[in-house]
Amino acid sequence: MKTFTAYLEWDPETKLYVGFVPGIPGAHTQGRSLDELQENLKEVLGLCLEEYQNAGEDLPRFIGLQQIEVAG
Repeated sequence: MKTFTAYLEWDPETKLYVGFVPGIPGAHTQGRSLDELQENLKEVLGLCLEEYQNAGEDLPRFIGLQQIEVAG
């Protein structure tokens, strides 16, 4: 079993929770509750990992985070 970190956001426009797993293209989804979002993330992450395995590709590696300062 592998553990991944997901980033979660609240979208006030759609009133949905949005989540994505950095470094895994396509691993993003949304849900009406945090529980629903977690289940949806598990499902989409499983599909993405299966796709990488079937293609014989290595998973992208998440390197880290940076803070970027901009004027405004």
